[in-house]
Amino acid sequence: MPVYDYACSECGAFEAVRRISERDDPAACPTCGATAVRVTVGAPSVGSSSGSSAPQSDDVGSYGMRHRGGCLCC
Repeated sequence: MPVYDYACSECGAFEAVRRISERDDPAACPTCGATAVRVTVGAPSVGSSSGSSAPQSDDVGSYGMRHRGGCLCC
């Protein structure tokens, strides 16, 4: 399952493994149990001023999720 980033207003950032269909739902902070919102990252730009078309990070897939080692979805 994909890993998403969330931000607790009390404890800070944390990651949660969730189904894609649940990615935008608030998650419970593992430290304090408060409801935390998902941190979304803007879409990457196409191309760059340096002329390189390589992605900035090879562990970010579609839907804005990150993959753990051994992921079979891509």
